[in-house]
Amino acid sequence: MTEERIHKSLWTTTAPGRRFPVLSGDLTVDVAVVGGGVAGLTVAWLLRRAGKRVVVLEMNRLLTGQTGQTTAHLTELLDTPYSTLCSDFGEKGARLAAASSRDSIEQIASLVKALGVDCGFQRVPMFRYAETDSQLRELEKEVAAARKVGLQASLTRDVPLPFPVKGALRLENQAQFHPRTYLLALAERLEKEGCLIFEETRVVDVQDGVPCRVVTDKGTVLATDVVEATTTPLNKLFLHSKLYPYRTYSVAGPLEAPLEAGLYYDSQDPYHYIRPQRIDGVDYLIVGGEDHKVGTEEDTETHFAALEAYTRRNFPVTRVTHRWSGQVIEPADGLAYIGRNSASRHTYVATGFSGTGITWGTLSGMILSDLILGRENPYAALYDARRVKVRAGAKDFIQENAEVAFRFVADRLARPDGHQLSEVAPGEGKILEVEGKKVAVYREENGTCHAISPVCTHVGCHVHWNRAERSWDCPCHGARFSPTGKVLNGPAVRDLASQKLPEEASTASPITTHGEE
Repeated sequence: MTEERIHKSLWTTTAPGRRFPVLSGDLTVDVAVVGGGVAGLTVAWLLRRAGKRVVVLEMNRLLTGQTGQTTAHLTELLDTPYSTLCSDFGEKGARLAAASSRDSIEQIASLVKALGVDCGFQRVPMFRYAETDSQLRELEKEVAAARKVGLQASLTRDVPLPFPVKGALRLENQAQFHPRTYLLALAERLEKEGCLIFEETRVVDVQDGVPCRVVTDKGTVLATDVVEATTTPLNKLFLHSKLYPYRTYSVAGPLEAPLEAGLYYDSQDPYHYIRPQRIDGVDYLIVGGEDHKVGTEEDTETHFAALEAYTRRNFPVTRVTHRWSGQVIEPADGLAYIGRNSASRHTYVATGFSGTGITWGTLSGMILSDLILGRENPYAALYDARRVKVRAGAKDFIQENAEVAFRFVADRLARPDGHQLSEVAPGEGKILEVEGKKVAVYREENGTCHAISPVCTHVGCHVHWNRAERSWDCPCHGARFSPTGKVLNGPAVRDLASQKLPEEASTASPITTHGEE
């Protein structure tokens, strides 16, 4: 069967890219970058400009991962309030977090100019608005904290939305653009300047050393340094204990009345994020939200339905033309992990970008290129991937990792979805129990069934079916697999193992086994 994303983002459909080659054999370079998203391409650009021999290795097609699923808000306002950052990292740390976000936006702006790419880059204000009195009181505190750390923040009652609100935190000089158009132009220029870019080349192991070894399914790359610019790093269990994966949903449709350009966030929990974007003469409205922990909900279609209803209820949009979902990795203490990986000398990671992936992805390129080149970077210590903040995020750390332990046991004891292949409808996946053994079964529209192990190849938790994306998702660390068990998202690097069903269970319809034995 054909394996591809069910829901394609607005960016993917409006900026088709060309194919890049597949790695065919062994290779030696200065730096190997694993992951062809915003972080990977940015660090590759900065290192190549400094004269390094660089290769970018992407397991799928370039920019079809989480970078392609963004809503592309370029903002200094982080998911973690600045009042919390001041408490957990001190005022100096919070100031550095604000300054790093500003520098990231300016890095994008300068690259847009250098590339000469028309990607709709536009400076806009940002509004975090309140719809209740209690939300407004919280915003007043955040305005004070934001101003304290140097942001151009103010409290305003003048919010250009088509419905009344109590007020909003307004932040000046933020930005928006078409991320895929920008990054495709960056990839084209990178290749012209001698950077090697390989698609459909899956990295299965990274071995730190002198040199480092990056083992792929198409050959082995030797490199002085390695950057893991993936959503989550490969098999770094200590780091994974500080990362919490969530699904987030987005919809887009043409605006039927003007909406002032800007980035808009409500104060609900989970919150919604909204912005317009003009593409090919059409003004689209993009709305995201409905976040939940990966693998904890099967009927994920309801989140799209809720988001579409919210959009139609609040904005002049009657036709939704695009819907897509992505993976958000929340860091334990509120800031991304960027830097040298624990117990490594030449392997670097960039992860935990929360809801500001384009901004922090760009920042990752800036920090990691400086570290590899031996330069001082003012933000490296703040985002150090090896840090452990005992106070910051301690409650979430305990709760999230307790849930991983619970899932590891509970999913093994949970009742199956059924016992017969006949209980799996076309286009559906279910966990069946056959002769005392659990099997993940997906049935194609033509009736063909695919049987695989439900045991995630990362640390052994059980996967759950994601109805909206037709994928098997692991609730422990966010690994995702296609209906036939192929890896879609790390940290897993091996496909789900194939399973054989007894003859009597498979006589009703054709059945295929996939994955690794």
